[in-house]
Amino acid sequence: MAVTAVTLDEIVGLQRYEQIRDHVRRRIIELKKNRRVSVGDKVTFVFENHDTVWFQIQEMLRAEHIVDLDRVREEIAVYNQLIPGPNELSTTMFLEMTDPNRVREELLQFRGIDECVRLEVGSLQLRGVFEPGRAKEDKLSAVQYVRFLCPREMPRLLRDETVTARLVISHPNYQAAAEIPSAVRASLAEDLQ
Repeated sequence: MAVTAVTLDEIVGLQRYEQIRDHVRRRIIELKKNRRVSVGDKVTFVFENHDTVWFQIQEMLRAEHIVDLDRVREEIAVYNQLIPGPNELSTTMFLEMTDPNRVREELLQFRGIDECVRLEVGSLQLRGVFEPGRAKEDKLSAVQYVRFLCPREMPRLLRDETVTARLVISHPNYQAAAEIPSAVRASLAEDLQ
């Protein structure tokens, strides 16, 4: 079951979205429990799929009060870039800073993180491929988009609980690893089918 892009036909108008938003939010929060992995205390990955991207589009349209069809199409095109391609996992990586007075300083300590993230499944070590342009010498976005290109056997490996699966960050200023929980593994294996 490949992850499909969001289409204009799936988008609901702002008034209708307000009516269903509470229900949708609860469903997406529940869904993301099986798509979220925290690596240490400052980095969280959310694996994207059709539903998470659809929700982000709807929330952006709501927040920006976007109703013009051309602008709606633009938002769909932008967010559909988060949809994983064939044999690929797509994540949003959040750098979570807690001190509002030190956010910029703390973020800059993560410069070079785009070279330091990998997904390990058994003997496979898949380096994260970061979206370009979200890191500069003097600035780093707290939200990064990361893809992992997966071999064809990945769904089988993720379903095999005897095979270790974890996310690893080996940055000079931040070293952490996290096992990928069974429910997340199952969700990702389904995405890759």
